[in-house]
Formats: sequence, structure tokens, C-alpha cells
Amino acid sequence: MPKKLDLFAKTEHDALIKNIKAWDVAYHTNDAPLVDDATYDAAKRRAEELEEEYPELAAGRNSVAKTVGAPVSKDFKSFPHSVPMISISDVFNEQDVKDWLGRIKGDEHEFFIEPKIDGLGYSARYEDGVLVRALTRGNGVMGEDITENIKTIADVPQKLYSHNVPHILEVRGEVYLSRADFLALNEEAEKKGTKPFANPRNAAAGSLRQLNPKITAQRRLRAWAYTYGEVSERIWKTQSEFLDCLEEWGFKTTRHWCKIAHGLEDIQTYYNHIEHIRSTIPFDIDGLVIKINDIATQQRMGATSNSPRWEIAYKFPAQRGITHLKDIVIQVGRTGVLTPVAKLEPINIGGVVVQNATLHNADEIERKGFRIGDKVVIQRAGDVIPQVVESLEHLPNSHPYHFPTKCPVCGADVVQEPNKVARRCVNTLSCPAMIEGELIHFVSRKGFDIEGLGEKNIEKFVNLGWLKSPADIWTLIPKHGDELRRMEGYGEKSVSNMDAAIKSRSNIDLHRLLFAIGIPEVGEATAKILAREFGSIEKLRDADATRLTEIEGIGEIMANEITKFFSDHHTVKALDELLSHLTIINPKHMPSVKSPLNGKKVVLTGTLSKYTRDEARDILESLGAKVQGSVSVKTDIVIAGAEAGSKLTDAQKLGVTVWDEVQFENAIK
Repeated sequence: MPKKLDLFAKTEHDALIKNIKAWDVAYHTNDAPLVDDATYDAAKRRAEELEEEYPELAAGRNSVAKTVGAPVSKDFKSFPHSVPMISISDVFNEQDVKDWLGRIKGDEHEFFIEPKIDGLGYSARYEDGVLVRALTRGNGVMGEDITENIKTIADVPQKLYSHNVPHILEVRGEVYLSRADFLALNEEAEKKGTKPFANPRNAAAGSLRQLNPKITAQRRLRAWAYTYGEVSERIWKTQSEFLDCLEEWGFKTTRHWCKIAHGLEDIQTYYNHIEHIRSTIPFDIDGLVIKINDIATQQRMGATSNSPRWEIAYKFPAQRGITHLKDIVIQVGRTGVLTPVAKLEPINIGGVVVQNATLHNADEIERKGFRIGDKVVIQRAGDVIPQVVESLEHLPNSHPYHFPTKCPVCGADVVQEPNKVARRCVNTLSCPAMIEGELIHFVSRKGFDIEGLGEKNIEKFVNLGWLKSPADIWTLIPKHGDELRRMEGYGEKSVSNMDAAIKSRSNIDLHRLLFAIGIPEVGEATAKILAREFGSIEKLRDADATRLTEIEGIGEIMANEITKFFSDHHTVKALDELLSHLTIINPKHMPSVKSPLNGKKVVLTGTLSKYTRDEARDILESLGAKVQGSVSVKTDIVIAGAEAGSKLTDAQKLGVTVWDEVQFENAIK
């Protein structure tokens, strides 16, 4: 029997609904969220719990069911949705999914799983295949007219040419910005001196809801399509078939990240997989949408007042949070760059407790107005270092931060080079922080990868004065082995293993050496290019900037940094000392003009049976190919393995040559 409503429950519920409505306006209308997803979700769940316990609250005007979206802006014309754009019920753990499956007799159904895009919902109406109107979600019943703006997005076709397009068709989906385009947009904003966007979702929403469509057209917006509203005749029987129709009509879909599933185990396995690779997906998602695949079953189940019964959104742990900026400290890197790091009130973001986050540089602190003591937004994506996104509020005890003019490690002067953002310590030869950073980079996985020489040991040996340059690694055990064996935590076996690990790296591939010695601007890919091009470190050292710029992928700035590196007296001396301990292994395959891959731009997609993705990449690069991440009109070859996805589709649409694994193997023989 339902409990009698008491004053405390009603007061709590009223406060929750008031906050939720305010947060909805900030998020949906103003594109400026006031709280993180975790805070919003927790408030909504608590309000739902109260409504379940006290049905009178659910029946009132302020129920959670009546808080979908937000009122439309007065700046836009508004139109009613012919079919309401209701929200999807969220679940947050495996037990929630299990409970939902129990309610709908999940063992009887096939499910279609899609990524939940973190963007701005749209509905595009077509009549006889022609786009006549596009609306935002708005409050779910009324939407804002964004027709002219949506026409600027290439992924939303203005005319559908297929023979099977229904007379009336409303296609719905999500407008978004890829992470790469979001970063480029903010870089442009910084150059213009305008305020950057806080995240891709806000940027997409703000760009789509511009009063001037010309501004929208400049913002690199993309769109995924995945569902429908009003339709005059339905020719598809499943959600999977609907995506086939969408692709035939010219829409972009998330097919590559979708999956057919049966039961809880299938769903949870795929959830874990997508959460694991989430940071590699080029756009933001905040969970998975799980739908019964059969449309007739969907229609039979229907919906509650605010969400369908046949689908749920299985949310990922929150990747953003709000906390306090307690202090700012400086880290000095291997190149001498001073990086400000935020010390935070600990906060759990995406299952990880975050206490430190990057503030990037001095200019960023000043531009965004960060003050010690501020209430700030923290963002974390996958394994990316957490960053402070923005300051929400200057609290009464907050105060400005003054960037140091002296290195906090060695006390040397700090300088800012002309036309550069970074501020550096000038003590390049003996600053302990630089020595430590240089050595950590040297022994990293892509460099010499010396087992037993991790960050803690490097820090210890630098502080003891045993390591001052990479060459010292090869004299570490001969000179200090006896003393090391007597130290706590070390013994004969561990020291012998460390000695063996060091000696095993005396033979090193040239590209690993070039990466490890820390040439400015030279990362792993460039190191491989240089190794292939020159074949020896001696030839590279003799190359001038003009010769270097003749190589594809080497620009003027990088060429100057390379020549500057090899012309520095101290660098050359340290390098010669290092080389006396090493045998350099030249590239196994030099590019041959006879190779069909030399100079070709190649994209890998799908799974190869005999090679990992990294192995295939290494082989291609060793034969002179340039491996790309995405397909374009400039791509020469797409190598497609099993379960190839949207890259294969793009290649076929663009007429790019496609090889299977057999053709790939024939080319590398």
C-alpha cells in the first residue's frame, strides 16, 4: 500500500524538480550546463524514487515524467512535433539492465545496440523525398525551427533519391562535432581571441542553434541518423533494416559501432568492449542505447508518459565532474617546459578518483581566469590526462595565481621564447627535472623499453647522481651495482635482471633510437620516416634543413629542430657517448620504387588474420606507405580485413582501391 505523503518528501521532491528544470534549461536551451551528468542523473533517480514511494508526486504537475527537455527559445520559430520526441529511460549498471530484461521478457527478443551520441537531437521532415523542415528536440512536444541551419550539414541530405522513400518521412538523429574538429574550432577561437567551447556537445549545440546559418556552415558539424518520427508507410521490419534504409537514402549511421545481441551476457560484454575503446571513438558517446530490434514488438509495447518501454540508455560512468581547485603546482618536463598542474578536491570521474589535472600553460590560466579556490569543471576522456575545463565560480576565498619566473626545481631563470606559449627553464644541462624527464622518455615503451627502469627507479638514480645522461644507463650496474644490492628493495636477483635488461637493449632499431633521444618535434611516426629515409644516424646527422624538407611529412619547423639538435655541441657529445654502447639495427625494409606501396596513402580497416594492426602498420611504413586513419579522396588503397566497417563503405563510395588480406600479402612479399 502506498505511503501517505509527508511534508519532508514533498519538500525534497519540489527542490529536486526545481533544480532539474533549471538544469534542463541551461543544458538544452542555453547550451551551458550547470552540473555534471552524474549530479543530474542522481537528482533524477532520487526524484523517481520519491514518486514511486509517493504516487501523489507522480500525478502532480511537477513529476519527472513532465520534465522532458526544456522550453524552446524565443529566438527561433517553433513547431509541434508530429510524433513527440520523448526521452529514453537511463540505466546505470548490469542489475538495472537485468531488471529491465525481466520486465519485458528479454529472453524472447533480439536486441539492437547503438552508441548513445553526446550531441544535439534533431528531427528532419521529408515530403516526397525533399527536406521541408528540421526541428530541435525542444521540450519534446515543440521544437525550434533549424531548417536553414541543418541544410549546411552535408550528412543530412536535402533530397532523397531512392525509389523506396515514404511520402512522409521524419528522420531523427544527433548533430555532433568530432573531437578533432572540436579542437580545431577552439584553436581558431583562441587565434581570434574569442571564448572557446567547453566541450564538443556544447560546441555542436551552440553552432546548430545560430540565428545566422552562415556561422553554422563554418563549424564542421556532422550528423548521425538512427530513428524516425512520423512515417506514411514503413518498409522496414527491424531497427537494423531501418539503418540499411538510412544508408541507402544517403544518411550517415553509426553502423560500425552497432551490434545485434541476445540476452544480458551479450549486452554486458558489448557494453564493456565499447567502454574500453570509448576514447578511440572519434566522437563523444555517453553510453549505449539498447532496443528491441523488431519494430512490431516495439509498437506493441508502446511507451510510458515519457519514455518507450522497448528501449533503454545504458549510461557509462560520468566523465565530467565539478570540484574545487585547491592549489596550482608546477611540473618541469624533459624539455624544460613548465606545466601548471591543478591540485583538486578528490572527485570520482568515470570510475577514477581525480586529484590532479592539467592547466596546460600560463596563458591558459590567465585566459580562462582560473584562481586558486575556484569551483571548476574537470573533464576526463579514456586514458587522457584529466583537464580543468572552466571555472564555474570564484568563491570568496579564491585568489589569483602568479606564474613563477624561476624554475621551482633548480632555481634557474624561466623564459618564454618569442611566438611560443610555453615557458621553459634555461638550465638545460643540469636541471634534475629535465634529466629525469629525458631518461624516462628514453626508456619508455616506444624507446628502449628497458624492463626494471621505470619512473621510480629513474627518479631514485637521478637523485643519487648515478644517472645524468642516457649513456650512464650502460655503466649503472658496473659502477653502482654493489651499492644498489645493499639498498632496501634490491637484491642480487633484481640487480642481475636489471643488468640483463639493459644489455639486451644494446642492439636497437634505428627508429627506436631516434624516438628515444628526444629530438624536438620528432615522434614515433617521424622517427620511422627518418629511419627509412636515411638508413643510419650518421647520414641523418649530416643532412641539412633543405634536404629534410624534401621528405614528405617533414616541414620547415621540424627540419630546423632536427638540424639544431644535431648541431648542439653538448647533444653531440652525449650522443657519441651513448652510441659507444650500442649496435644500431638499420631498417629491415628500405622503400623500393618497385614496391606497389611506396608513396601510397593506405588505410587499414577490419581484422587481419595473420597480423595485428600495429604489425601491418609497421610493414606498410617499412615499404614506404603512409598509413592514414580515415578514408578520403586522396587515399590510394584501403586494406579491408574481416568485419570491415564504415571505412570500407566510404572507400567504395569514393571509388578507392580496396585490397583483401591476400592482396596485401602478395604486395609485401
